[in-house]
Amino acid sequence: MLQPVSVAHKHLADYASIVGRTLVDEIRERAERLKGKRVLHVSATAFGGGVSEILNTLVPLMIDVGLAAEWQIIYGREEFFNATKLMHNALQGYPQDLSEEQWSTWLHYNEINARQLSEAWDVCIVHDPQPAALAALVGEKAARWVWRCHIDLSTPNVDTLSRLAPYLDPYPAAVFHMPDYVPSGMNGRAHIVPPAIDPLAPKNMAFSPEDAVYICEQFGIDVDRPLL
Repeated sequence: MLQPVSVAHKHLADYASIVGRTLVDEIRERAERLKGKRVLHVSATAFGGGVSEILNTLVPLMIDVGLAAEWQIIYGREEFFNATKLMHNALQGYPQDLSEEQWSTWLHYNEINARQLSEAWDVCIVHDPQPAALAALVGEKAARWVWRCHIDLSTPNVDTLSRLAPYLDPYPAAVFHMPDYVPSGMNGRAHIVPPAIDPLAPKNMAFSPEDAVYICEQFGIDVDRPLL
């Protein structure tokens, strides 16, 4: 199977002081009909970047409201991640498309990961282009598939997007950050969910003015001068 990611325990109730009890209760009510559903998130890495930050909070909160949620990461070597880095840039407008060898490398590693993917998921949510071929390769391993795109597809390299598009067709739903990021051809499958930070994560917690001054001074920043 793919490599599972261990996540910390988090509780939705801890966010009530930020979003309000009404919203917390609404989330629990909506989650009630999904209780026990097996939901798998698949991504390229468990560390660094926005995807891992989101999943490190989202997955434990899904568990807290009663879903059987898991997070697993794909296998890949340097040649695969070199190809997907170029793909990532091209989908955001970089003029160079992947070579035929790089496309073959991308598909080869998707085939490896497809074989390793476990079965009987109610929903499999695939994040970004790296593992995007999974639904096309082993669609029978999940009852529902969602492609979660975290990148800006508003001005993509047309050749790259055209080559990727057939692997996105098997997804009945796709999620994007903004309407402008949705490429043509989604045929009503696109859903907009803005990205969110975890307000209780250490990097997002509010500092007291005294703590903020102390931290700035450690980096030689003069807080008495205007900051931009």
